[in-house]
Amino acid sequence: MKITRYIYTTLITATFALGGCNKDLDIKPVTSIDQGQAIKTSDDVQSTLNGTYSRLGSANLYGGRIFLIPDLLATQTVIDWDGTYADMTQFVDQQVLNTNFYAESTWLVAYEAINGANNVLANLQLATNDDEKARWEGEARFIRGLLYFDLVRLYGKAWNDGDPNTNLGVPIVLTPTVKVDESSKVARATVKQGYDQAIADLTAAKTLLPDDNTFYASTYAASAILARLYLQQGNYKDARDEASRVIKSNNYELNDKFSDEFPSSTKTHFDNTSEDIFALQVTQQLGVNGLNEFYASSGNGGRGDIAVKDAFIEEYEAGDVRGEFFSASNRTNKFNNQYGNVHVVRLAEMYLIRAEANVRLGTSVGATAASDVNIIRERAGLDPLAAVDLDSVLTERRHELAFEGGFFLHDAKRLEADLIGEPWDSPKLILPIPQREIIANPKLIQNEGY
Repeated sequence: MKITRYIYTTLITATFALGGCNKDLDIKPVTSIDQGQAIKTSDDVQSTLNGTYSRLGSANLYGGRIFLIPDLLATQTVIDWDGTYADMTQFVDQQVLNTNFYAESTWLVAYEAINGANNVLANLQLATNDDEKARWEGEARFIRGLLYFDLVRLYGKAWNDGDPNTNLGVPIVLTPTVKVDESSKVARATVKQGYDQAIADLTAAKTLLPDDNTFYASTYAASAILARLYLQQGNYKDARDEASRVIKSNNYELNDKFSDEFPSSTKTHFDNTSEDIFALQVTQQLGVNGLNEFYASSGNGGRGDIAVKDAFIEEYEAGDVRGEFFSASNRTNKFNNQYGNVHVVRLAEMYLIRAEANVRLGTSVGATAASDVNIIRERAGLDPLAAVDLDSVLTERRHELAFEGGFFLHDAKRLEADLIGEPWDSPKLILPIPQREIIANPKLIQNEGY
């Protein structure tokens, strides 16, 4: 039996949403579902939300690869790639085909998760009380906003590359896909529309979510992603203010040791640390850590495909514990735990965003830039700086957040810093719209160069 799955045929049924091993999933493919049959109770909505988080944690999304892919496109001076997966090698070579498996899979699973969020939002009336309704809406809108932000960054031009009002981003779908017809074939929105949708969703999520929501999205997780988004746009005031809101909440604190944020084990799942604002849980039951898969050695559960170049490690100052957080074979120790959580956003990034924004704006909102940078440096075992400039802030950012979040590519684009092989605005640094999607949906326009 062959099931064709494209963006507009991705259907989230109750059986998928429940996240179990229901044999109904294996009976036959469908092209429509009866929403009245699929989601009828508050338990069904909660199960749909749980299933959506599960999709979000897929290895092809925030289980790791949505961060790995942009980094592979941009790290020719940082890493040596020794992998045998041809489609991963395409990213390293900056020669991605429109049939690339990982570019296709990221797109597909992202829209499955978006469809799950849309199903939750379409059934808020089933909530048993106002608090439950607000939490459902907030979590669904957080997930959708996070996804549209990262999708438009990967499959569209950078915000500062030409005109975001006319550059094409990704399709924006805001209602559940319950029947396949011509209206299901959605054209690409503009980059600006993608950012605007992400901002609208994340801003709403910020107002709806509680301060503490265990390891699910909280109000501060929404602020943290907004801070990252505004920084990507060059909107430094709002980036600063959202980052400061997270820091001032006192809900999070840096681990005493840098290594405590990245506990190492081949068998053990660890809970979020005090530094994690939002992280995806990885356990033996729930999936794999896609960063461990490629960065870690075989002794730590990975493939050992990526080694870090000596030149990058030598960038770190003497005594910097982060520069010592590599194995004898030059592999980063950040992802040695096969079942380690994937840190989507952590507190250290908020200090660095606020510091950069304050430097650029000539302000000291929340704290001076030097104070924020020195908090990070102190934890790294370094002496404080009397004053900082933009270069020193960006250096701390590069060394603190290396191999996390896809920042090697996303920062190169916002800073307009050319890479080895390609300039920052090269079409080769934008993922192709999967060819199978274009075949299925003629309204989709392919990116330049594909």
